[in-house]
Amino acid sequence: MSGVLAVIMAGGEGTRLMPLTASRSKPAVPFAGSYRLIDFVLNNFVNSNILKIYVLTQFKSQSLYLHLKKGWNINGLSGCFIDPIPAQMRLGRRWYDGTADSVFQNLSFIQQEKPDYICVFGSDHIYKMDINQMLSFHKEKKAVLTIAAIKLPISKAKSLGVIEVDKNGRMIGFEEKPANPRCIPGDPEYALVSMGNYIFNPETLYNETQKDNENPYSVHDFGRDIIPDMLKEDKEIYVYDFSTNYILGEEGRKGYWRDVGDIDSYWQAHMDILATPSRFSLYNPHWQLHTYYPPLPPVKFRSRENNAIINNSIISAGCYIKSANISHSVLGFECAVGNNTYLENVIIIGNVTIGNNCRIKNTIIDRYVHIQDNTVIGDDLENIPNNAIVSPGGIIVIKKGTKV
Repeated sequence: MSGVLAVIMAGGEGTRLMPLTASRSKPAVPFAGSYRLIDFVLNNFVNSNILKIYVLTQFKSQSLYLHLKKGWNINGLSGCFIDPIPAQMRLGRRWYDGTADSVFQNLSFIQQEKPDYICVFGSDHIYKMDINQMLSFHKEKKAVLTIAAIKLPISKAKSLGVIEVDKNGRMIGFEEKPANPRCIPGDPEYALVSMGNYIFNPETLYNETQKDNENPYSVHDFGRDIIPDMLKEDKEIYVYDFSTNYILGEEGRKGYWRDVGDIDSYWQAHMDILATPSRFSLYNPHWQLHTYYPPLPPVKFRSRENNAIINNSIISAGCYIKSANISHSVLGFECAVGNNTYLENVIIIGNVTIGNNCRIKNTIIDRYVHIQDNTVIGDDLENIPNNAIVSPGGIIVIKKGTKV
């Protein structure tokens, strides 16, 4: 796949994921104990043998940069790279104005690779995808642009780009974040939406971003500007059906994709992993999920009375668990949990200490939080620590570095 260049847009500020994005960019938000959001798109490219990857960063990028440096350094392989590119500000002292502008400002890096095809993908979705299959579709249709799409309920389509296609898969309509999304013909409860993943022919990408840069009325976004303008010009835009993407070992979870753009969807994605059967597996040997693992000891369970209960949970390296009852929860690296403490539907980012006789439910806990003995959180909305945030779905989020 030496002729394919990947461009991952990883500059998202992630305001709807606050406070988890208070000190890190959205793609750097930890997920499922051992990973970060950006790991899933990176694994999709690496497992598809696409090894020329630019990662366009912007806001609060230091933790993302360190993660890529420690866990994704392949620059020793000839002709292969995963390179983070911070905002260059080549057009003045300003950040990227939009997704299309981020690509336009880095065209010099892209053009120097002389790619045959350019994949422009987002970095904050949970899914598995063999990108070669989408690329084969793009070539077969002789498209200038191919957009990956998935079928979602109408209620979820309002925050995404809604697509209409003809019987051959060619795009005939597109609307970004519509108030009243168009349904799939014959299926009034669902809409076809863009996943934010694009394959461009190089000249098309160069020309369209150049034209967009010269448009004073553009917000310089692929969904709001580039795609609608190309559609008006009757360009060969095709839509790849993500549900047809096949990965060995994933037969029971076909087509899983979740946009973790807010706290409730972030929490629900973890619950999907913990479900029985799991809707998204971390354990498929045919599609290994690489990340950076710090040098930590294995988990230790220390229960003098043999009454520790760990049920349907993920416990990461470096954790130290006493006589606790942990159910349907995810613990990141280096967490300590005391005696007679009960956790249910809890997501812990890592480096958290929880004392004895605590009871915590439906809560997300960021790093470096210390919870004292006898603390109750989340049994009802009266048990909310000071400075914590409650999502619209009732999930409590405890900020980084808090003492409770």
